[in-house]
Amino acid sequence: MTRRERVVKALAFQEPDKAPWHIGLTIPLQEEIARELGAADVDQALGNHFLSLHSGPPDAWTEVKPGFWRDQFGVVWDRTVDKDIGNVIDLVFPEPDLDGYDWPDPLNPKKYTAWNERIESDNGDRFVLAELSFSLFERAWTMRGMENLLMDMILHEEFVNELLDTICDWNIEVLKKMMTYPVDAVLMGDDWGQQRGLLTGGALWRKYILPRIRRMYAVVRDAGRKVVIHSCGKVDELFDDLVDAGLHCFNPFQPEVMDTFALAKKYKGRLAFYGGISTQRLLPYGTPDDVRREVRHICRQIGAGGGYIAAPAHDTPKDVPVENVLALWETLRDQ
Repeated sequence: MTRRERVVKALAFQEPDKAPWHIGLTIPLQEEIARELGAADVDQALGNHFLSLHSGPPDAWTEVKPGFWRDQFGVVWDRTVDKDIGNVIDLVFPEPDLDGYDWPDPLNPKKYTAWNERIESDNGDRFVLAELSFSLFERAWTMRGMENLLMDMILHEEFVNELLDTICDWNIEVLKKMMTYPVDAVLMGDDWGQQRGLLTGGALWRKYILPRIRRMYAVVRDAGRKVVIHSCGKVDELFDDLVDAGLHCFNPFQPEVMDTFALAKKYKGRLAFYGGISTQRLLPYGTPDDVRREVRHICRQIGAGGGYIAAPAHDTPKDVPVENVLALWETLRDQ
């Protein structure tokens, strides 16, 4: 089977010849793995099943001073410690007011310059996943500030509705453009959770987030493509809402904060899962034999009957030993 065929079959809740996989790596670890494998293309070397396409233009990030980067929305990120994402240091909206802000062009042709070439060169072997990061709640808090946005949800409801509607409308233009390309699915990133539950609580999430994601998911579903969401943290209380909103697959499926085996069984046939391999315990602290044993168990139990894409529960951090990444890859390869 091709890698794409495996993913398509898994998402249809049919059991492929082996569980499809995608091993994401943070930048420092990716550099180590590239050296270890002598590979320029780590995705291909690890047999990753997704061809990931990002919707940011080449000039989406500008280094304003060493280690500090401004994104296309004007948010400045300190990457002197965390080189993958960073920490927000300035507010685009210091007050609850959108007046005077010039939104970037969602249809900027530079966003999609290399998409067709990358898809064609892959020759249909991988599942094509278009990515829309920081898709709603995250985009809002990075521009307004986390504490400010959470307080605004109580104190400035009109502003929050205007902000989220504007972001949602912007995203929908991007999603419609994505649907003109031969992509198989869209992965939207929007962290709603922390280790013990939702950042907003369920009531505010359903008030502010759910109506907008229904609109966004509908664009993708109406085009006959799959909807995937990435949301860290303990958010399993939202799974019924997400299924009803049109979600096909949930990531990262963290075993530290939810019972992944029970949830996979409960939602079999309704919601697929992508992730589930511990990046907080197993990969950084286990032995290679621990990794092999647990990954085999996960693939046998959760992957039975389809509905599962094996992966670390987040991009694998730099404190994970290289030998554990290799044990993960070899186990998935040799299923």
